[in-house]
Amino acid sequence: MGVFLPAHLDRSSTHERGTLASPADVAAYLGVPVKTLYQWKYRGTGPKPLKVGRHLRYRWSEVDAWLDQQSPYDLTA
Repeated sequence: MGVFLPAHLDRSSTHERGTLASPADVAAYLGVPVKTLYQWKYRGTGPKPLKVGRHLRYRWSEVDAWLDQQSPYDLTA
């Protein structure tokens, strides 16, 4: 059984895939508080955000690329 995502977070559709994500969308997807995204931006450690006017937005491809670069958690260590 798959994980259910609300329509605005379901990135499988091509329409949603082309949209920019808000910090709230990315935070919900990653399971972290929005404040964490702003801290990552400040430290330069999280997914690369875009500035659209005075708003932060994320490309889903950037979020996925960043997520793929994270090291897996080793439960045996």
